[in-house]
Amino acid sequence: MRRRIVMSMLAGATLLASALFGTGAAAAQVADIPGEFGTDWHDPVTAAPPVDRPHTKSCQVTLADAQFRDFTPYRGTYTPPKGCGDRWSKVVLRLDGKVKGRQYDRLGYLHIGGVEILRTSTPEPSPDGIEWHVEKDVTRYSDTFRSARDVEMLIGNVVDDTYTGVIDVQVTLTFYAGRPAERTPDRVLTLADTPDGTTLTTPRNSERIVAEVYATGSGGGCEEFWYLTVADPASYSCKADHGPYREVQIKVDGRLAGIAAPFPNVWTGGWSNPFLWYVVPAPHAFDVRPIEYDLTPFAGLLDDGRPHRVEVSVVGVPAGQPGWSAPVNVLVWQDAHRAQVTGALTADDATDLANSSSYTPGSENRVNTEAGHRLTVSGYLDTSHGRVTTTVTRSLANTSVHRWTDGENTDGLDATWTDDQTVTVGGHGPARTTRTQRTYTMDGATTIGTDNRLRTVLTLGDRASVTERRDGRRTAWSRLDDTYSGDAAYTINVPRDQRHAVGISRERYRLDGSDGCYDRSLATAQGVLTEDREGC
Repeated sequence: MRRRIVMSMLAGATLLASALFGTGAAAAQVADIPGEFGTDWHDPVTAAPPVDRPHTKSCQVTLADAQFRDFTPYRGTYTPPKGCGDRWSKVVLRLDGKVKGRQYDRLGYLHIGGVEILRTSTPEPSPDGIEWHVEKDVTRYSDTFRSARDVEMLIGNVVDDTYTGVIDVQVTLTFYAGRPAERTPDRVLTLADTPDGTTLTTPRNSERIVAEVYATGSGGGCEEFWYLTVADPASYSCKADHGPYREVQIKVDGRLAGIAAPFPNVWTGGWSNPFLWYVVPAPHAFDVRPIEYDLTPFAGLLDDGRPHRVEVSVVGVPAGQPGWSAPVNVLVWQDAHRAQVTGALTADDATDLANSSSYTPGSENRVNTEAGHRLTVSGYLDTSHGRVTTTVTRSLANTSVHRWTDGENTDGLDATWTDDQTVTVGGHGPARTTRTQRTYTMDGATTIGTDNRLRTVLTLGDRASVTERRDGRRTAWSRLDDTYSGDAAYTINVPRDQRHAVGISRERYRLDGSDGCYDRSLATAQGVLTEDREGC
């Protein structure tokens, strides 16, 4: 996001550095922290945990080795690994990238056989160059990896006399022999393009169906920062007919099958201030998390062997306006003891979508938004192990306060999104219930002072709680809290060497639950990593 989006100038390098030091060891002394950003800084790093790798035999396959200078996709061929069998305990994707010079943040994807296995964005480089890497557990796509497939990867880029950064990446898959801890999908499907739209044909013995949608608002227009859009008559540069509420919906044959709140992704040029993100990116910037929808209540309809229309749309986007990408994978688990499974959809009930966005003009303009939606779908299947019912209830809510001054020299947002889902599966045995509660927060502002100093102060949060119960008794649980905070300033409308940029950032990623815990904290000042601490 490149625009003016809140407060006064940073106090100075000594105060910035001292704010980072407290309880716990630091990676750098105050004397080692420069007074402002130079021409080089620490390579990008995130506090998220690395992928846990088993201690078994492994085999590696290179998927892509490419340089991206324009919008030409890399195309290649994937061949399954030799020597590790065709069933794997884990499959790990790793992207290694490097870039130097001057370049914007760029979005990218990686497809194997049409299946999207990674959506990513890139860091902005230093003149001297940076390197970074991304790891992702892609075991769930094992069905795709069992046969030769076409590979397509694209990180759209522009290289010219001004933007000189060529994005150099290598992507590998590492396969670990053995059985996976959880049963992986038997099939990984994509939607087929037809004259009437996109369609899905599932195996006739599908007993669990999950759609995943890599939904991202992007493209450099207003939908890249959809959470700031306003409706008429508000005097703001980015407009949307009904304000900032967005909801990603999936429909099956025209019937609403799933709703979700999109994660408010911030790319590494976001909030008009790349100095916030040079070392620590916003959560999920390098590994975009797909939205998941449990479509099992619709399996009784989908298992008839015929193609069914599947549509994904983003509620709130003005008609005809581009800016969202929403590719779909469909994961299917099959009944090994039945050639066909029959069933029916028994409930598909949604509340009216509530969306109120009120505008209050003044010396500081203000838009208050309150929105929400609730959907319950239920169905049954007659499987080889009896009748199984699945009920999915999902409830969304969004509240936000957007404030800005005329000219948008001061621009701030305080927003919260919640996405709560409960899936209950019942049959002859004890009922199993999984409740997932997600909360996303964004609290920040950007100010441009009379001296042309732009300052951004921003906090982002990604929180989740998952509880599994069997017959009402808790059998597993987890809690996630991933929080980023940053404060950075620089002088605008001057050559790069006159920006006198300063900034601090911090991320803490905490995950605990019945499987253990993980806790890592990172802190930076002027591009120096001042803290990297782990411990539960």
